[in-house]
This record gives sequence, structure tokens and C-alpha cells, in this order.
Amino acid sequence: MSSVSRTVSHAWADSATMLRRQLRHMLRYPTLILTAAGVPVVFLLLFVYVLGGILGTGLGGPSGGRDAYVNYVVPGVILMTVATAAQGTAISVAIDMTEGIVARFRTMAIARVSVLTGHVLGSLIQTLLSIAAVIGVALLVGFEPTADFGEWLGAVGVLVMTILALTWLSVALAMVAKSVATASNMLTPLMILPMMGSGFVPTDSMPAGLKWFADYQPFTPFIETLRGLLMGTPIDDSATLTIGWCALIALGGYLWAKKLYNREPNK
Repeated sequence: MSSVSRTVSHAWADSATMLRRQLRHMLRYPTLILTAAGVPVVFLLLFVYVLGGILGTGLGGPSGGRDAYVNYVVPGVILMTVATAAQGTAISVAIDMTEGIVARFRTMAIARVSVLTGHVLGSLIQTLLSIAAVIGVALLVGFEPTADFGEWLGAVGVLVMTILALTWLSVALAMVAKSVATASNMLTPLMILPMMGSGFVPTDSMPAGLKWFADYQPFTPFIETLRGLLMGTPIDDSATLTIGWCALIALGGYLWAKKLYNREPNK
């Protein structure tokens, strides 16, 4: 076996070990999944039952537009779940950084990238479980997706890309933060962006300046692609933009996080 093959093999093995560490944390603290799903569920119930009748009027459908609105809003709530889980990842990484466990890992004969990869893969699994819980609640309140099996697979693919992108970004931001509280606050804008895109209302209903921002920020193509796959609405160029944004954010976040992790602790 060549040295490159051995290096890759060791990196995978170390990453698997770090993933098991994250999964044990998840099993020990199941409230992490409930927290990641809880905030989006509250927003789902609030917008559907309190505001859905009014907001859904222009979308058509029975019950004053509420039935149409729940189908419209669920993709945005799902993306909010991804953002909420990314905030949880940032907190987890910040705890490791501030409590000294990362300093300990740096002294061990393990692939350095494996520490970060373990966090990212663990977050991917946790976020998908949170999304499943949110979709379960959505189905109970009237969500009726039209997707076939292939479209569901496409939706999962979009979600995996988005989760990986936002998680790598959250890892990098957590390593910049000086404290756990700072890491948590730095990810707050990610939870707001779905509401400032097409997640809760069509961007055409927004004032010109806000509409421009909503149309060109990354969450809008994420949401429109997911909505198109689940509900059969037009996707247009949203899928291409989604792939581009995810690749850019994931690569930037990964390279930034790797650079921060590899720097000397006193710098």
C-alpha cells in the first residue's frame, strides 16, 4: 500500500472514530435533536394556524388559503431546521475549543481533519433526524407533498448538500469565536435568512430593496429547489444556483476551518 493510500485510510478510520464520538453525544443528549426541531416546529405552527389564513389567501386553496399555505411554507421551515442545527454544531465545536479537548487532539497521532469531519458527519445525521421530525409534524398539520420516489431522493440530495455547506461554515465560525456564547450568536443570521427569502412569503410581495436581497441570497434557491421537488412548482435555475452556492460555501468553510484548526494555538 502506498503512503498516500495509508494516509487516506488512516484519515477515514480516524474520522469514523470521531463520528462515533459525536453519535454517543447525540444518544446521551437526545434533546439536541428536539431542540433543533423544536424552534422550526414552533414557527410552523405559528405561521400555519395564526397567520396562514391571511398569508395563504393569495396562494389559493380552501380554508381561507391555510391548506395552500402549509404546502408553501414547509420547505422554508425545513431550511430553518438546517440553520438551527448548524447553530448547534457551532456550539458543540466551540465547547470543544474552549474546554481544551481540541488541544488534546492536536497532541495525538490522529488525522487532524478527522476531528472536524466527525463534527460535520455527526451534524449531518442529527440534522436529517431533526428534519424527519419536522416533516412528521408538517404532515400532521396538513402538508401534502406531491413528490414521487425520485423527487424525494432529489430533495434528500439537496438537503445533504445544504447541510454539509452550512455545517462547514458553522465549524469555521465556531473556531473564530472566543466563547460558546459568541459562537451561538454568530449563527443567528442563518436562522433569519429563510424568513428574508422565499421561505414564508413570495419575494414578489416584498419592497424592491428587500426583494432584491431575497432573490439573490442563497437560501431562496435552496428553498425554491426543495419546494419544486416536493410540490412540483417550477425550479428554473434554482437547482444550478443551489449547487453553486453549496459548493462555494462548503469549500470556503472547509478550507477556512482547516486553516484555523492547523494554526498554532497561541496565534
